[in-house]
Amino acid sequence: MQGWAGKILDINLTDGSINTMPLDMEMARLFLGGRGLGARLLWDLVGPEVKPLSPENALIFTTGPITASASQTSNRFNVSTKSPLTDTILHANSGGWWGMQFKRTGYDALIIRGKAASPVMIEITSDGAEIKDAGHLWGKTVFETTETLSQNRNKRNVLCIGPAGENLVRMSAIMNDKERALARGGGGAVMGSKNLKAIIVEGSEKNKPADPDQFKFLLYETGKLLKASPLTSQALPEFGTAVVMNVVNEIGALPTRNFQQSQFEGADKISGEEITDTILVKNQACWACPISCTRVTKTKSGKEGEGPEFESSWAFGAQLGIDDLDTITEANYLCNDMGLDTISMGNTIGCAMELAEKGFIDSDLAFGQTDKILDLIRDTAYRRDMGNELAEGSYRLALRYEAPELSMSVKKLELPAYDPRGMQGQGLVFATSNRGACHETGNMLGPEVLALPRLIDRFATQGKAGIVSVHQNSAAVIDSLVYCKFANMAVAEEFFARTLTAVTGQPFTADDLMMVGERVWNLERLYNLREGFTKEDDTLPDRLLNEPVAAGPSEGFTVNLAPMLKEYYAFRGWDKNGVPKPEKLKELSLEFAMEMAND
Repeated sequence: MQGWAGKILDINLTDGSINTMPLDMEMARLFLGGRGLGARLLWDLVGPEVKPLSPENALIFTTGPITASASQTSNRFNVSTKSPLTDTILHANSGGWWGMQFKRTGYDALIIRGKAASPVMIEITSDGAEIKDAGHLWGKTVFETTETLSQNRNKRNVLCIGPAGENLVRMSAIMNDKERALARGGGGAVMGSKNLKAIIVEGSEKNKPADPDQFKFLLYETGKLLKASPLTSQALPEFGTAVVMNVVNEIGALPTRNFQQSQFEGADKISGEEITDTILVKNQACWACPISCTRVTKTKSGKEGEGPEFESSWAFGAQLGIDDLDTITEANYLCNDMGLDTISMGNTIGCAMELAEKGFIDSDLAFGQTDKILDLIRDTAYRRDMGNELAEGSYRLALRYEAPELSMSVKKLELPAYDPRGMQGQGLVFATSNRGACHETGNMLGPEVLALPRLIDRFATQGKAGIVSVHQNSAAVIDSLVYCKFANMAVAEEFFARTLTAVTGQPFTADDLMMVGERVWNLERLYNLREGFTKEDDTLPDRLLNEPVAAGPSEGFTVNLAPMLKEYYAFRGWDKNGVPKPEKLKELSLEFAMEMAND
């Protein structure tokens, strides 16, 4: 079967063993790759008795069957593990070039377990893998590590952690290609707990399609769709992801000052338009991507790097009451160099600002301050002073000061840049996301704000459960193929199914893909249930449920979660406690996990 390499690389850092095992092709058919394959492998490898930062936890890097095929945006890859921030299942994915090069080494997945006695790195080529000493790299930043290891995007690609991962910061990211992040949930801390500094890949094998003529035709047709979409051909290339800043602000759904307001008076100063007009140097693209949404920027001080993306611009902007674009941009650069998730970092600083302003913390930290942000980021990465408390994330920080309601998080993962009081469906997405508050697992920005594929009432609750479920299933399958979700905004699942068929030689329909997405979503749910999570965890911060928006287009609204959640469980085929019913698991070929449904 083409598309899949048919091999998994299994490395145990405790004893230094390196083994290759065959990919179960039935497992590949059911879960494809990426997020789906990662969840299925994690189910078998990491049970509820395993602590996230223990040697027994596994890091599982996965590609998809289309990765490195030259299909548009076929550059992404996934990491799966148990999160040290949330204790839930964790999946995170990234673009760039590393995923393509790893697939070209001839493997579909890399499993890393155990813990090395001292800092190491792993080098993988088409000839195999080798564990090498990395003592000279320990303590270096992401940028220093990448440069030391001689990254060459077209040939040799570096994935690494920075000081935050080394110091087990719970919101630390795994960075690839210098400024691309497997950001959310603390995967960097898991990598650091294993004394693993870097993974270098250099491949030469090709992912050749089973039907070259059909693949070439679909490449052409998909290209036309991407060019026809105003979002992927104009908005994202011209203004980047921050193009939605003013749009979200205008409808009253831009969280401001730790979600105390839903509009920011300085939104236009931190928007995609402002980035383009003032600090943009050039566009940049991931491998095999015609969208080119990445922004290379330069601040007034002469510092240069990638970003900020919409979420980062919001996290260090509206969330902190800051409209200074240079400060926001340099905070983004610094997080990349330290190896930190910008969403959780900005959120946690915002939580600290409110804790300070309300007297829970003895500090002069306040919303709108710009002079302390960079120091707080560095101190968090090195666990110095107040940064040692921030390193635990906003939930543990707020709990420490007996004000857990001030943490804007779900399942301990900080919320992204949408106030669900102005987007009811987005509230349901956040509450039910398996990895914690997350917009990437079913974003409702399209239907509730951008009219993609059509506009629906953002304040309505009835009928949202079905729409959310379909969006979540679709996101899960895109993450399993592994494609970029921006491509999915212009290209329907039917084209992905036809491309998958052309690459693998196996027949897939759009319905088959959506079934994969539902299967992945349910398995992740079962994983969390096995970890002890319950329906009580499908909730939102009290502020969003009980504090109406005080002013603006969303004035008077809270998230009316209860009726949506009841409808959601029914639509999903789950019982009233949010547990998948046995008949649903049988339908999804998840019988191996049936004991969870019977408990």
